[in-house]
Amino acid sequence: MKKFFSEFKDFISRGNVLDMAIGVIIATAFSAITNSLVNNVLMPLIGLVTGGTDFTDRLNWVVVAPTLDAAGEVVDPGVTIGFGVFVSAIINFIIIAFICFVIVKSFNKAAKVAAEKAKKKEEEETAAAPEAAPAPTELDILTEIRDLLQKDKKD
Repeated sequence: MKKFFSEFKDFISRGNVLDMAIGVIIATAFSAITNSLVNNVLMPLIGLVTGGTDFTDRLNWVVVAPTLDAAGEVVDPGVTIGFGVFVSAIINFIIIAFICFVIVKSFNKAAKVAAEKAKKKEEEETAAAPEAAPAPTELDILTEIRDLLQKDKKD
């Protein structure tokens, strides 16, 4: 059991898990923003164009009407299919998917530009670096030794 908790501690303390948790928190906050945009801005505008004030309430299909008692209280809520809520969720998804697409596209373009800059810098450094003299071959070394020995004999 101790090994299990140790492994769990190692798993949780990895940087990737923390990054993922932060991503989920940010995504939740972003989802709240897009839900508000869709439900409070876009849907009322669409409802206004289609003749209703609230688009999500207008597209409901009542399959079984709610049952009321003598006092007018709802006894059985009935069955209602909420097409408006479904359309709202689709619009919300499209907005989030579009924004994610733009972010990924921007990131890929930035990464491509950075890679091209790095490649260009590497090419410039390679071109600017003086060519190293070729290493002497065995024949060159032997010739130099011979010449030095001959010079020593003459002296």
